[in-house]
Amino acid sequence: MALAIGGSTAMAQQTAVVKTDTIPLKYGAHRTGNRNDAEMERWRDYGLGQFIHWGVYAIPGGHWEGKSYNGAAEWIRSWGGNGAPANWKETYDNLYKQFNPVDFDAKKWAKQAKDMGAKYLIFTTKHHDGFCLWPSKYTEYTIKNTPYKKDIVKQVVDAYNAEGIDVYLYFSIIDWNHPGYRSAAPKTEKDSLAYEDFKQFTKNQLLELLERYPSTKGFWFDGTWDQAWIKQAGFTDALEKELRKIHPGLIIGSRFRADENGKRHFDSNNKLMGDYEQGWERKLPASYDVVAGRDWDCVMTIPPNQWGYNSDWKSSYVKTASDLSQMLMQAVSMNGNLVINFGPDGKGNIRPEEGNIAQQLGQWVGQNSEAIYGTRYAGLPKPDYGYYTKKGQQLFLTVFNQPVNKVLRLAIPRDYADEPKQVTVAGKKLSVKRIDMGMDRDKNLYYDVVLPDGFSPKQPYVMTIDMEKTNKKQSTFGDAKT
Repeated sequence: MALAIGGSTAMAQQTAVVKTDTIPLKYGAHRTGNRNDAEMERWRDYGLGQFIHWGVYAIPGGHWEGKSYNGAAEWIRSWGGNGAPANWKETYDNLYKQFNPVDFDAKKWAKQAKDMGAKYLIFTTKHHDGFCLWPSKYTEYTIKNTPYKKDIVKQVVDAYNAEGIDVYLYFSIIDWNHPGYRSAAPKTEKDSLAYEDFKQFTKNQLLELLERYPSTKGFWFDGTWDQAWIKQAGFTDALEKELRKIHPGLIIGSRFRADENGKRHFDSNNKLMGDYEQGWERKLPASYDVVAGRDWDCVMTIPPNQWGYNSDWKSSYVKTASDLSQMLMQAVSMNGNLVINFGPDGKGNIRPEEGNIAQQLGQWVGQNSEAIYGTRYAGLPKPDYGYYTKKGQQLFLTVFNQPVNKVLRLAIPRDYADEPKQVTVAGKKLSVKRIDMGMDRDKNLYYDVVLPDGFSPKQPYVMTIDMEKTNKKQSTFGDAKT
């Protein structure tokens, strides 16, 4: 997944996109601005999601015959060179005959996700190796021809829906198993005919997924950076429209297709393609100005760059629940969602380390949910203490950096519509006092909240601030004469 997003055209931008509207386009963005329908509003309210990468690659788990694959485990089929086992691709392509996840329990996964606080799931129906976790009628390389045989996608969809978690289907356009797949743009008639067959195959599978799993909320596409796919602007534009017609309200990110000039994520006029910005993989925007009001989410691994199961985490930094809670609030504070990845093993178990992290994060999310779900960007500069979110007339400050003097000083711009009226921390109502420091030429007004004696939290906490409209009149000091 992650390895091929590295090109500069595929990476999320860290500067605000400037609208130009100067280039005539036939296959550019379908819309200007954000979607306003109920399905997209629900997406904005999620806050936290779960990603699951699972497939045949979980059997080797990044290793084979005492050798270690130096890459993301889900890419292990591409292992080559002197460091790879002999006849590796042939070996890998027969591993599905061993795929029998006897410990797989979709209900257990879904319960763990709910306890973590996830509101949506992105699940890998098919990764780059082409192996399908549903019994597709368009290929034999599916779960039905394994010892396990049962439809895994259906079990996942049913279990997560039963827990009230929306399901989005991951689908890789890359398919190393299909004879018609090409990475480079076809140059010969033979390659062109083969790729036409592959395009029809891809379309058939996507329509099949919508037919089999009608509760699907959207698609999360991967592997769309190949030149062969990028050159198919007319085909992909028509396919996106067909998917949306069959499934009104379907949510598709910005990486599915390119315009006729090969631009992805944003078309040649810098308009977002798709329903939300999908380029934030293992990174977060530096500021709200970067996303400029667009919808977006960030998909994040727990180790540095392993999506599928890797049996060895010893050499990697493993993100803590504290790391992830801060990333979550950073995302939500800028109108984004954070999606945390899990990679089950070949038997269907989510590894204990991931389970412990999910449990710890879930406890924190449950205690501070009012600042996460259904909140929006507050329209305020980021405070040094942590992150602001807002819902109606309530402002939430999630405090990660506790002031040693126990005084939280809030800087509210003079032109902000509201000012603090009352503050609640850990169930206690505290007073808030505007401080006139003689900084009347400053752009901000200042409000102090004194934390109670003995309040020494061991984890980040939420301060709930009730806001009210005010004229914000303030005394003015005369200028010093020199």
